[in-house]
Amino acid sequence: MRPKIIVLSLGGSLIVPDAVDTGFLRMFRETIEKYIRKGYKFAVYCGGGRLARNFQNAASEISHLKNEELDWLGIYATRLNALLIRYIFGKNAQDPLIANPNEGIKFKKNILVAAGWIPGWSTDYDAVLLAKNLGVKEIINMSNIDYVYKKDPNKFKGTEKIENISWSKYANLISRKWVAGMNAPFDPVAARKAEMLGLKVFIIGKNLRNFENLLDGKAFKGTVIH
Repeated sequence: MRPKIIVLSLGGSLIVPDAVDTGFLRMFRETIEKYIRKGYKFAVYCGGGRLARNFQNAASEISHLKNEELDWLGIYATRLNALLIRYIFGKNAQDPLIANPNEGIKFKKNILVAAGWIPGWSTDYDAVLLAKNLGVKEIINMSNIDYVYKKDPNKFKGTEKIENISWSKYANLISRKWVAGMNAPFDPVAARKAEMLGLKVFIIGKNLRNFENLLDGKAFKGTVIH
């Protein structure tokens, strides 16, 4: 039987929320390896998260940087996060890291780890391109954002969560323009590309049991964008 490939956009905020979250990463490795034994393969696209924003904010305090320069700082943060993920999976992970999601990929190992490519979009967009490259029609977006909400829950307490939404309606909830360091459930450039390709994206938080429920086809907490 052909292995089922899961494209996972893994938020950098889960890898390095402040310091490296070794507790989460240990459980993440155990979960992924459990599903490898069930016949799954994983393409994990790592974001920059707090690490990227810390570098971007620090640079902006000292000097005036162009958006492209801020993007490059974020891209290299994603690559450091991705290298960490590749190393913790050892021989299960393919070498080297994937940066260009459009390149010809021979998926020989059980885990493919990827990182930021070029300025102008986030690793969400890169994950969309990788899904297209691998012939996968669904992406799981795991981050510190557990649902899409009608308004920013950090600014509007009690705002309504959304469990199912179309791409066109989702576009009305977020900015239409990508800005380096942007913190949205799924970035606008990626959203437009995903809609064009007819992809389905699952927005879920960091709870790994919830992640397992999604993989097992059970009820899960999160938002489906399609």
